[in-house]
Amino acid sequence: MDSYEEFLKSKRLVVKPSGFEPRGISDKLFPFQRDVVRWACKKGKAAIFAGTGLGKTAMQLLWADQVSRHVPGSSVLILAPLAVAEQTAREGAKFDVSVNLCKNQADVLPGINITNYEKLHNFDPSTVDGIVLDESSILKSFDGKVRTEIIEAFQDTPYKLACTATPAPNDHMELANHAEFLQVMSRPEMLATFFVHDGGSTSQWRLKGHAVKAFWEWVASWAVMMNLPSDLGYEDNGFALPPINIEQIVVDKTGYVIKEAKGLQDRRRARTDSLALRVSRAVELVMSKPEESWLVWCDLNKESEELKKAI
Repeated sequence: MDSYEEFLKSKRLVVKPSGFEPRGISDKLFPFQRDVVRWACKKGKAAIFAGTGLGKTAMQLLWADQVSRHVPGSSVLILAPLAVAEQTAREGAKFDVSVNLCKNQADVLPGINITNYEKLHNFDPSTVDGIVLDESSILKSFDGKVRTEIIEAFQDTPYKLACTATPAPNDHMELANHAEFLQVMSRPEMLATFFVHDGGSTSQWRLKGHAVKAFWEWVASWAVMMNLPSDLGYEDNGFALPPINIEQIVVDKTGYVIKEAKGLQDRRRARTDSLALRVSRAVELVMSKPEESWLVWCDLNKESEELKKAI
């Protein structure tokens, strides 16, 4: 029996580590963040699916820092969405990590570099030893030009990290694209190993019933996913948000005729006509507790402009 169980274990599909032992990971990270960075470094090629607020940016920066230190003189490139690069650079300063903003290959320096996905064609992927995909859900487009370009451009890069706060766990094709980027397994191989193709009108790939456990064990061998630290056995102190309370406030105006909106134009007109009232009420709420921190979401630019003037 023991020999048979050992035989079955030998058939399990797991991704063998191709990384390195990290050293000196910043103690500014929370314990679960340090452990995730350590795990990703040892893996060499990994995915971090961390919920919003869990410090995904910090973890990818410290992973990139470890890679650049592991390979002296090397360059690590972070690909990020528009308007995120400068924010990431500021975040790096909090952890004593320098991040170089780049527009093209001539800007690349030893260490950590960051640019937008749209500028990828300006770079030579063969010159970097590590690549980080920020908001890696961009890979979900199977036939997308960007998706194919990214996978092909970094197929020889030794260290890879894919990070997103919004993976689609039920979208198996997105997981397949992540696996292909990380060179864990190609999409056709994944489908042939774990899925069966339903014929008829659906023509969809369905996870084999007997392969469900094996499939998720395989995913867990190259990706970590969490919505809270407790998902990995850590304390949620400071990360568990209190329940949200929604209070609807209706503003009124004497003589203002309220009628059913017949279309988009009517809705826009109502929002414009009531703008001053709604801004005034928002200002009253903020000024009622000036000692507290407030975040005011605005749908219209005009709302934001009027709020800035009033507060």
